[in-house]
Amino acid sequence: MQRHFNQPRLLIVGCGDVGQRMLPILVKSHKVYVLTTQTEKLSLFRQAGAVPLYGNLDDSSTLHRLSQIADTVIHLAPPNPSGESDLRTKSLIQSLSKGGRVRRFIYISTTGVYGDCGGQLISETRPVQPQNLRAIRRVDAEKQLRAWATQQGISVVILRVPGIYAGNRLPVERLQKGTAALIANEDVYTNHIHADDLARLTILAMYRASPQRVINACDDSDLKMADYFDLVANKMNLPRPPRVDKETLKTMVSPQLLSFMQESRRISNARLQEIGFKFLYPTVQDFLEQM
Repeated sequence: MQRHFNQPRLLIVGCGDVGQRMLPILVKSHKVYVLTTQTEKLSLFRQAGAVPLYGNLDDSSTLHRLSQIADTVIHLAPPNPSGESDLRTKSLIQSLSKGGRVRRFIYISTTGVYGDCGGQLISETRPVQPQNLRAIRRVDAEKQLRAWATQQGISVVILRVPGIYAGNRLPVERLQKGTAALIANEDVYTNHIHADDLARLTILAMYRASPQRVINACDDSDLKMADYFDLVANKMNLPRPPRVDKETLKTMVSPQLLSFMQESRRISNARLQEIGFKFLYPTVQDFLEQM
């Protein structure tokens, strides 16, 4: 692809599945840099038209090149796996601040920051109430970024994302193992977005979202978790998961998996109208019917 000297520069931090879905769109309008620890993917990023940079958010000495790299940053990397603070986001902010070049920053957070809402329909005005360390670290990252945005005069947009799915991101292995789900009257509401829609939404938010805005990045699905598993099982010709009560489930699954099955919330995506976003797959069922 022919590059022009006046192309805006963009940095993707943590370019996994969703980031790689963004690349074909972004390289048409930006000079794209990708920060990665995966040296085996350097050639893949080059072939996609991006400039790969080796860097590890757990080692600030590898981040010195970031200070003058880009005007826009899309932060997709997860927090560190332990503790209550997101030290990775802290290191990233510190490195970017040295150059003072960044003007726009998109952060992919999680709807897990809301905690258990008892199945209520909730919007972005709902106070966060994280109930596990994963969500606590995400709240910490959001706070860091908001403070940084205020201090530096940067536009920060936070997308709170639920379960990301795609053809290669369906709970097929779980269904094959026959892992149990909850009975209907004890089951939790779960929320979804297709990886392609999240990629497109992130790019659109970069252009259209208001500064310092939080947006729920969820589709229109209104599903309880076991019903989601049933939809996938039906499509894949797999047995539907057995349903058990919560007390029985506690003896059958890991504490981490159990934590995902104890928080019930229905996420409103009304703010997506502000930026005029249209889904490729408005619901999980729409995607499965097109597979």
